[in-house]
Amino acid sequence: MQAVRYRPNCSLTNDRKESTGRTIIVGAGIGGLTAALQLHRRGIEVAVYEQVSEIKPLGVGINLLPHGAGELIGLGLGDALAATGIETREIQYRTRFGQLIYADPCGLASGAPFPQYSIHRGHLQFLLLEALRREAGDVVRSDHRLETFDQTATGVTAQFISGTDPAQTTTATGDILIGADGIHSAVRAALHPNQPPVSYEGVMMWRGAHEQSPFLDGRTMVIAGNHDVKLVTYPISSEAAKRGKSLVNWVAEVRFDTPRPLNPGDWRREGSREFISRFHEFGLDFLDLPALFAATETVFEYPMIDREPLDRWTFDRVTLLGDAAHPMYPIGANGASQAILDGGVLGNCLTEHGPLDGLTAYEAARREKTNAVVLRNRKSGPEAVLDLADARVKSPADRIEDLISQTELEQLTTDYRRLAGYDAESLKRRAAEQ
Repeated sequence: MQAVRYRPNCSLTNDRKESTGRTIIVGAGIGGLTAALQLHRRGIEVAVYEQVSEIKPLGVGINLLPHGAGELIGLGLGDALAATGIETREIQYRTRFGQLIYADPCGLASGAPFPQYSIHRGHLQFLLLEALRREAGDVVRSDHRLETFDQTATGVTAQFISGTDPAQTTTATGDILIGADGIHSAVRAALHPNQPPVSYEGVMMWRGAHEQSPFLDGRTMVIAGNHDVKLVTYPISSEAAKRGKSLVNWVAEVRFDTPRPLNPGDWRREGSREFISRFHEFGLDFLDLPALFAATETVFEYPMIDREPLDRWTFDRVTLLGDAAHPMYPIGANGASQAILDGGVLGNCLTEHGPLDGLTAYEAARREKTNAVVLRNRKSGPEAVLDLADARVKSPADRIEDLISQTELEQLTTDYRRLAGYDAESLKRRAAEQ
């Protein structure tokens, strides 16, 4: 991809009296659409530019944590979430032999004021897209790839080019520009031209979804295995549940001692079934893994990657949001939720401070917090309970309660909740302030 050119203007000064006018948002993913909806609700005009020619409900399952769900419920999307996804009751951490290590209650079951949802990523994106179109009109423009952007003392100008017809160009002007264009963000690359490549430590992920009979109570997420071979699975469709079925989303993670070389074609391609042999030891009496893998029509393969945390997001009238700002390993279900939180904080800061000081306040509120989550996820986040168990449990006959105390397990998961901002106490305080 051709590098986006950016010429900063270093003569900008902050003016607290200036109100935020039009905002250019690059990227119509979950983070960009949430930010657009939050800003529109606050009376700020938005224009969203997406490089794909047609926005489609792609991807498979994700988890929406209670703080992210709370933001969307505050936007009036609570009923839509409940009608689309599955309200997750608990996460069960299990050994590769199937022993239950720890059952961690989720959402309302944990005492939080908001639920946790397991949902198809594409369906969540479309909930946001439809809400934005319904409220703000035709503000999302597809087939617009960012080519250049510049800023002056009074605004930002961005140039876009059509991917289907390179002769077609569009010029957009606004008070500020938000880069919400994902882990391979063109905005981030322009602001940080010397950034290192994506960080990759050798874990490949295979993902798929298949409709079948429910497992356990139909509302439980299961994470089994260890640092080297791991299964994550959960149901993601309320429509399937209404039919007595479960659309089972699954992720198979395998760590390779010699990391595979990465190339642009790796990010989301149909994968082989080579990973299946690494799960022959797995014994989950409630889930037939070989049958699930075999029945899944399409399996996607891509590496587990993130980027080094940044020491700066905001350059005067331009900032980053979501995966463009803080791409993280998909551990602890925080990627989408943190992007959603970004949008809410951005809206509040722009409303209170105006464009320049607002972007500064937004970064001050979010950068260090999200960087901490990125780094913790590299250490397995709450899934560290799997490695703790793997070091002590050597056979299917071992009793977890004889080897690991509940206090140890609760501490690991509770600490992560607090770090990521979705422990019940923090959420109750936020709910009381709304």
